[in-house]
Amino acid sequence: MIGVGKIGTVLVAAMGAFALASCGGGGSSVTSPGEGAFATGGTGGTATGTGGNGTASSDCPTGFINLGTVANGTLRSCGIPQLVTSNLTVPFRPGTAYRIDGRVAVGEDQGSDAQAPRAAARSGVLTIEPGVTVFGGISEFLVVNRGSRIIADGTASRPIIFTSLNDLNGGPDLRGQWGGIVIAGRAPINRCPPTTTAFPANPTACEFRFEAIQTINWGGNAPTDSSGTLRYVQVKEAGFEVAPNEELNGITFGGVGSGTLVDFVQVHGSADDAVEFFGGTVNVRHLVLDQWDDDGFDTDEGFSGSAQYVINFSDAPTEEARCFEMSSGGSTSGGLPLLRSNPRVSNFVCRLGLAATAFDTRQHQGVVMNSGTRADFLNGIFVSENTRIPCIDVDGASTIAAPGPTFRSVALTCAAGPFRTTDGDQDTAAAALFTAGTNNQATGYISTLTQVFINGGNESARVATNPTTVSPFFLGVSNIGAVFGANDTWYVGWTCGLAGATAC
Repeated sequence: MIGVGKIGTVLVAAMGAFALASCGGGGSSVTSPGEGAFATGGTGGTATGTGGNGTASSDCPTGFINLGTVANGTLRSCGIPQLVTSNLTVPFRPGTAYRIDGRVAVGEDQGSDAQAPRAAARSGVLTIEPGVTVFGGISEFLVVNRGSRIIADGTASRPIIFTSLNDLNGGPDLRGQWGGIVIAGRAPINRCPPTTTAFPANPTACEFRFEAIQTINWGGNAPTDSSGTLRYVQVKEAGFEVAPNEELNGITFGGVGSGTLVDFVQVHGSADDAVEFFGGTVNVRHLVLDQWDDDGFDTDEGFSGSAQYVINFSDAPTEEARCFEMSSGGSTSGGLPLLRSNPRVSNFVCRLGLAATAFDTRQHQGVVMNSGTRADFLNGIFVSENTRIPCIDVDGASTIAAPGPTFRSVALTCAAGPFRTTDGDQDTAAAALFTAGTNNQATGYISTLTQVFINGGNESARVATNPTTVSPFFLGVSNIGAVFGANDTWYVGWTCGLAGATAC
């Protein structure tokens, strides 16, 4: 994981930005990283920070629970109510951090039918102001239930930070120190009743429970459902294992609809996936997914959203790791999912593993697609110097069934080869699908990326594909990759751990 700096530095910066904004100033104090060296970090876990660096506020806002102080007494810990069934605003206040004390639920589950919500279930809206820090301890998590919303709308100079008690108290940069965020919506998923043989036009009966927290349900009949806003948000050190082999992710999107806004979001150091999408139609833009332990971007249960501008890397994951794991799962008919997952990703960089990392015998790939997924990858780069990690793996006849996955303007450079050919399952499928695309390069591409994800000369010279023909969500581009050069600074000012930013 990257570095060991603490949240106190970010809080002080946020306080300064707040003061500047009050005086008509503003803007980020973080400079562009330019072409400097990127700190890939090591295992972390030895150095410590100082937590908050200011003075704890004397009390908590009305409606919040005074839980004492954290961060060496420099931050007031204010507990968020465990059930939010009204409009609750978490205000920015210097010297204050807000605790997820156990499980915090926004609203009660209103069911799968957006036109007929459960009469007895109450909804809620949790609004979090720019600059606020929210934290949790081991096994603590936040859930937004069906029919409710979270409005976490930060700014580039004052991001909203979700992190761990360990982080606030100056501990080392570790994975899995709190649960994470779960957002449950009413967009369609492909988990349907056993008698269903074709995906229904009104899939109110197609819903499912979260594998890790089985009291959380998602799915329904509202593709454009809104669960709120996540913008300029950091999520750090999440992914606690709540049961054997059942971890929470940094952010779990279950049946989340396209009315939800997700833009400028970083998930750092998740012990499981950085983000996982179980069905739904939500679109996402400007993601930084770094130092996860399982997968960076995982899709299941008929997910059909789009993602553009994705920085996705982990140096030394210990699980069966991929930048992208694309699955369909769910209910099937005739060997195919009732609703095939169709994730679309444009303008991305995947870097998995360092050359010197000693990986175990489990599978590690840049991307794996299976169980009938039909994914579209455009304008991207897969990189691995490690001889145990190939770029692309495609598994199963249902996955390559027409229309199969597509690749356009994608470049590969993996020391274990462009395609995984050792599993005895559709060994030539990945190569055939990749070759059928346009402007792709499987061998001979030499990466000139700097700081892991910033385009150099070789990337800038490549021909891009117009992604708007694949998804109306995509913006038109003339470059591959996620960051088009030193002057492209969309990731600057609100992230941690990247060059030129505060440490995580």
